Amino acid sequence: MSWLYFDAGRATGTAAVLLAIAFVVRPSKRRWVARLAAPAFETALVCALFALWQVANQLTHGHEQGGLSHGRDIWAAERWLHLPSETSAQHLILGHHAVVRAINYYYDGAHMTGMVVFLVWLWLRHRDRYPQWRNVVAIFTGMSLLVEMIPVAPPRLIGHTGLVDTAMVYGQSVYAFVGSNIADQYAALPSIHVGWAVLLAVAVVRCGRGWAKWLVAVGHGLGTFLVVVLTANHYWLDGVSAIAVLALAWVAERGLRRLTSRWSMPALAPARAPVQIQIQQGADS
Repeated sequence: MSWLYFDAGRATGTAAVLLAIAFVVRPSKRRWVARLAAPAFETALVCALFALWQVANQLTHGHEQGGLSHGRDIWAAERWLHLPSETSAQHLILGHHAVVRAINYYYDGAHMTGMVVFLVWLWLRHRDRYPQWRNVVAIFTGMSLLVEMIPVAPPRLIGHTGLVDTAMVYGQSVYAFVGSNIADQYAALPSIHVGWAVLLAVAVVRCGRGWAKWLVAVGHGLGTFLVVVLTANHYWLDGVSAIAVLALAWVAERGLRRLTSRWSMPALAPARAPVQIQIQQGADS
């Protein structure tokens, strides 16, 4: 089932319940109960971010004309920059029905599922690195949502491109099931799909071990970039802009970490005057 069925209301309700659980169990004298507070709080934060994403998407609802115009501008800019044609790339896979169905499923399910699995893995295996990457996710998502307030239609909707809406053709479109007017369709730039996938790839390479980390990083990072284009859900520039926003989020997180570390440094205690030991001499006998 698509994560789009987990809408803003459900995500907000889940976040509220988990946050309440975190505050209730934290003071518990039973250690195993108190330990539930931290994962409950972190899960609540992820749900809140997801709800914020949905709310931001809803704010672009009704901006179809502006979104279509901006989408066509991006398409024209790509042609001016002589970027590879999304249409030519898509035509390489249209005759392979199993491949098309697979990438439709991947676009629908791997985005949020991959992030949840990544955060759980990071929490369990690299707890010391978890706050850093969680903050990068939050900052990148927040910055992207601000940009997405400007509606941009995906290439599958702007017309006259030769692209095929693969999910609609194969009956796998989440928009057909939850509503064709869902605002998320006009929030193409930057691609949060690509941003999260590249973030996950970088984090796995930096935190993981062995050759498997490269397989995950390249497979999910590069694979997501290709999938969002081949399904006609994003332009090349959507992915490029997402990587640029991710770089800014990385810099912002490092700056905030340095700033908070300075604030948390204990103040130096004032130097104490040397203690003078006075030896009281007794009266001469």
